[in-house]
Amino acid sequence: MPSVIDYPLVLEHMRSLGFKSLYHNSGAFGFSDPSHVRHVGWIGPADSTLRPAAIPFTRSVPAPYESALTTLLVNLWRQSLPGPLWLLPMSHWAYELDVNESWLGPALQSAGIDPATLKPRNTGNAIEFSPDESASLSLLCQHLLENLSTSDYTIAFPPKPLLCTLHHHKQLWWTTTDDTVYTAIDSILPKPN
Repeated sequence: MPSVIDYPLVLEHMRSLGFKSLYHNSGAFGFSDPSHVRHVGWIGPADSTLRPAAIPFTRSVPAPYESALTTLLVNLWRQSLPGPLWLLPMSHWAYELDVNESWLGPALQSAGIDPATLKPRNTGNAIEFSPDESASLSLLCQHLLENLSTSDYTIAFPPKPLLCTLHHHKQLWWTTTDDTVYTAIDSILPKPN
């Protein structure tokens, strides 16, 4: 069963990996030193809100977008990123379970997480998935990609220097300072010629 990691432990661990908190009590993190960060964006439907500078980093994913993105994420995790995976709201759980109550509670339950344990938390606690819980992660990520309209989520892979933003526009944005990790991400969906 996936487990919930208390926020003080999340914060301590993320800081030890060279990340900084972007918003108080949230699951939003970035690299403390962004000078060597590389980006890749896996994009579902066309998105007119993308900044022109971001377009060279994008890779198109075929429809059905939600299941395609979820499959690519899980395959990359299982093949190239051994170890646990953390899923965190970029806001906090109390907010997410308030504004998205109709579908997020059942989605968490389908992934083996009791939403009642998260609802009172005004922090970005991590839900930790082990590699043998990839089916639970798949269920939850697909629900997020299908239903989010304003919120975004962070996916971290401790102890890797890697973050993924699960974006409400049906996108996965990868940032890393590790060339080997970047190559693994880039090889899943190479740049079009």
